[in-house]
Parts: sequence; C-alpha cells; structure tokens
Amino acid sequence: MTKIHQQTFGKGKPVVLVHGWAMHSGIWRHFAQQLAKNYQVTCVDLPGHGYSENIDSFALEQISEALVNAVSDESSCWLGWSLGTTVVLDIANRFPERVNSLVLLAGNPLFTQTGQWSGMNVSLLEAFAGQLNESCQATLLRFLSLQVSNLPDYKILLKALKSAVMECNAPDKETLQGGLQILKHADLRQALSDITVPVSVILGGRDTLVPISVGQNMQALAPKIAINIIDRAGHVPFLSHSEEVLTIISCFLDRHNDPG
Repeated sequence: MTKIHQQTFGKGKPVVLVHGWAMHSGIWRHFAQQLAKNYQVTCVDLPGHGYSENIDSFALEQISEALVNAVSDESSCWLGWSLGTTVVLDIANRFPERVNSLVLLAGNPLFTQTGQWSGMNVSLLEAFAGQLNESCQATLLRFLSLQVSNLPDYKILLKALKSAVMECNAPDKETLQGGLQILKHADLRQALSDITVPVSVILGGRDTLVPISVGQNMQALAPKIAINIIDRAGHVPFLSHSEEVLTIISCFLDRHNDPG
C-alpha cells in the first residue's frame, strides 16, 4: 500500500482536504486549524507530493484508491481544491460509501475549455507541460503567480504560496506531468450529474484558472448543488478570503451532514 502522509486536527464531523497540482498539505495549515475548531479535519498529501510516496502511475484511479485506502473508513465530507476537486469527484463516483458531501473549491469537473463548457485554455496547460521539461522551478513559480494575479494583495499571497510550497521538495517531473494530463483530459461532468450527496461549489470572481461562468455550467448538470462566488477572490480563496470560505463551509456542513 502506498504510504500517504496525513495530519488530523480537531474533533467533530470528518472533513478530508485534498490539495491542488504541485502543492502539498502544508498549504492548508492555517485554514485547517481554523476549520478544526468545529470539525475533525484531515489533510493529505497526494501521492508523490509532500511526504507521500510515489505511485507507479500518477493517474486518477490510482490516486483516488491510494487516498481512500489511507484515510479513516468513515463517511466524510471531501473538500478538493483545484486538481483536488477532480480527485474528490472521482472518489465520490467510485467510492460513494466514503463520501457524505463534497466541497469543490476553485475547481472544475472539466478543467479545460471546450465547446460550451467554461474552463482553462488547453494551450496554457500544454505550455506548462513543455516548460516543465526545460525548467521545473520556473514553471512552478509561473503557476503560483497565475493563482493570485489580479488581486490587490498579490505580493503577499504569492510570498505565502512560495513559502508553503518550498517547505517540501517539489514532486518529480513525471508526477507533475501526470497531474497536468489529468487536468487536461479528465472529465468528471457525468460524475457530478449523477451525484446524490450535497455539493457546495466555491469560486473566486477573479480566478484566472477557473472562470466563474463554470458555475452555471455545473448547476445545469446538477441543479441541487450550491454555487458560492467570492467576488474578490482568485484561485486560492482559502488563503485570501479564509473567513468567507470558512463561513460557507460551516453553513453547508451544519445544514446537510448528520451529527458527528
């Protein structure tokens, strides 16, 4: 079994936090501690990220299985950010008994733009993939800067992101390329449409990677999901607007989940 690094804080209804591409669970630290005042919060490192072991192939099915096998087997709320949204949607689809609700934070069931679906320009993901082979560090820094661009406190947030990411060695190139391939090709729209548990979507009005228009696309697929827009937030609302995100999550959990 793949060793998955995890940390658990607090007591109450269980919430599992799944981070995004090239990151690790340390990115959640302050946010998780705040959320853990009222809930049991488990932060996991994706395979090959942070302190988790690599898996043979950084593919969605293997990632989901590794996480489900690693954490407590109780039914939980799974919160995914960015790439983590893709992972938790796959977990809800393939392991429904392990999921009692979902929070999709700055994520998209189909990350790339296609036809009538809002998303990231696929050419930008392809550019990242090409640049990784030339300079991994420069590519990661560019990706970090995109997450907080257009925000007034850009420099402060970028410094916080860099500091958190540099706590651990970066994932290897194969893992990073695998993550980009998931973002480019994974399509979890049917999983979202079929989902039966409560879902809360949180989007940033200034997100340059996940446009807020995807909220309408998602609601058309799953009319019962709750769409929340934080107007002045970018791609990392849990850092830039943590109080608003905590309030949205708390209201959602207290409204839908059974007592923990």
